[in-house]
Amino acid sequence: MTKIRKVVLAYSGGLDTSVILMWLQENYGCEVVTFTADIGQGEELAPARAKARKLGVKQIYIDDLKEQFVRDFVFPMFRANALYEGEYLLGTSIARPLIAKRLIEIAGKTGAQAISHGATGKGNDQVRFELGAYALKPDVKIIAPWREWDLTSRDKLLAYAKKRGIPVEMKRGKKSPYSMDANLLHISYEGGILEDPWREPEQSMWRWTVAPEKAPNKARYIELTYRKGDVVAVNGRTVSAATALGMLNKLGGANGIGRADIVENRYVGMKSRGAYETPGGTIMLKAHRAIESITMDREVAHLKDELMPRYASLIYNGYWWSPERLMMQEMIDASQKTVNGVVRLKLYKGGVSVVGRKSDSDSLFDPRIATFEEDKGAYNQKDAEGFIKLNALRMRIAARRRKHR
Repeated sequence: MTKIRKVVLAYSGGLDTSVILMWLQENYGCEVVTFTADIGQGEELAPARAKARKLGVKQIYIDDLKEQFVRDFVFPMFRANALYEGEYLLGTSIARPLIAKRLIEIAGKTGAQAISHGATGKGNDQVRFELGAYALKPDVKIIAPWREWDLTSRDKLLAYAKKRGIPVEMKRGKKSPYSMDANLLHISYEGGILEDPWREPEQSMWRWTVAPEKAPNKARYIELTYRKGDVVAVNGRTVSAATALGMLNKLGGANGIGRADIVENRYVGMKSRGAYETPGGTIMLKAHRAIESITMDREVAHLKDELMPRYASLIYNGYWWSPERLMMQEMIDASQKTVNGVVRLKLYKGGVSVVGRKSDSDSLFDPRIATFEEDKGAYNQKDAEGFIKLNALRMRIAARRRKHR
């Protein structure tokens, strides 16, 4: 086996990955390169750089990937209207292929033989990181310390850190009892009282959204402009992908939009209860379906809806770079060529309502045909009789057969 001389570590600067950094140096005798992705988690990343330097790291990568994250991962996913198990907007799942991609890129740039991550052996993230890495670099060596070491509790991690002089920042005040993951699309919560699926989440847990009952008593109206299935303007202002999602997060959060409490089926086999805040994503899903409703052919729309659960499962399970997801994406993107126009929405106390949609160039809605008033020959209602009888033929034949039994 090739000796591991250098490894790229997905590094947050927290307790787990700081211990992993030292553990890799001790157990593999290798140089560690750290990579920290800024995908909109809202945390100051300078301390991660300082801590890595203190632990002897010479090559430190802290990359602002917010725009790439939304433009190349979140928006393509939303073109498919993806929901996992009918509820989850895939906020954690969609970030992992980007991190895997950058880990592989940095490994190539620095000459590293391996990559490493801090995902546990119980979760989905280990699968997502590693499937993505293998798809992009088949011969990459992956080190997953949680599947190798015996540091299986927080107390053991703290003892390891203390013995080796690894600085651990103890936050003042009450520590959150939840395991949280945040990026520009969402923030997730697991653990603590959420491990009892009967317990209601504490109101103090939520970070991005006000409680719907405490949201403003006056509705907020917004307009989203779409081009080829992507949001390109908010309230008439042209904005980048990341800026659009950030604006919608603030608007949605202020109006109590985007909370979800879900028990989901993990790929590794267990059920897991999680709570999520996805205010901007909730608004985008509603708006995207609205603009598709007037610009997309019926059978194309129905086919997309049939494929969506499979597409969502591929992302949830870590198959973003798989040939089947790439093939489906080409079809989905082709369907979006005419998805252009404007959607008007009303935000009110946790709800998102579509109150208007228009497309000057690609609308398939013809008021001359749809009207309940006189259509002046645009639609011959007598044609419906033969249409109905032809579609009823098989049922009439079956009914006659039953009658003569």
